[in-house]
Amino acid sequence: MPATALHRVPRRPHAWWVALLLSQSLVALAWWQLGWAVGLPLMLASHMVFLWGVMKADSAMFSPVLVRLPTRERVVWLTIDDGPSDDTNTILDLLDTHGATATFFVVGERAQARPATLREIVRRGHGIGNHSQSHPQAWFWALGPGGMRRQVAQAQATLTGIGGVAPRWFRAVVGMANPFVSAPLREHGLARVAWSARGFDAVAAEPEAVVARIERDLGPGAIVLLHEGARHGRNVETIALLLRRLDELGYRTVLPEMFEEVPRQQCG
Repeated sequence: MPATALHRVPRRPHAWWVALLLSQSLVALAWWQLGWAVGLPLMLASHMVFLWGVMKADSAMFSPVLVRLPTRERVVWLTIDDGPSDDTNTILDLLDTHGATATFFVVGERAQARPATLREIVRRGHGIGNHSQSHPQAWFWALGPGGMRRQVAQAQATLTGIGGVAPRWFRAVVGMANPFVSAPLREHGLARVAWSARGFDAVAAEPEAVVARIERDLGPGAIVLLHEGARHGRNVETIALLLRRLDELGYRTVLPEMFEEVPRQQCG
């Protein structure tokens, strides 16, 4: 399968402006012709459409987003967010034990604090993804163009410099990507990734319940969202249980680069 089938960098990062201007022109016309009783609800509805595009992790309104690998094979892509952390080395050992691979969506500042851990992820053959420079969880969705560009660009420079591999994939913080994310993704050749199976392990502390939720959404090509370093301290247990369950169900793990048969680019 050609690389472009999965790795879709935004081609028209400012196209959303056309939709915004057109929609608001129509709202203004309706308000003028029919009055506020029609115009005001139309304006609110049009704004809600754009807000939905931001808040829904798998929305492709502002940029292409990969939600599932297009395959009928029993393979899944494990993605692990928010590291490096104190959990990372143990997770790497677990992945080795099960012959599994994963992509770690890494925060730039956390990689700067643990450069050896980031290099170990790469050394063991796993993927590195861009997950912003500082992980501004509460307000990433509301960043303006300058702030968004800094979050993406600084993380890309940090991870490339430390790991020696330029990330090809980006995951928005909390999955919420606003219109301003497309331009920096295009600038750095990044494609956005969401997920198709999640267990809410960033907040849920019970591994059995988390894995049960993930299992309900498993299927060929599923992209599984996992986390490390959560405050409840049980991410390692959850990942260990999930890996055992994947083995029992006959699932293999795969990186998208392997799926596409695209070699990773070494930098420096």
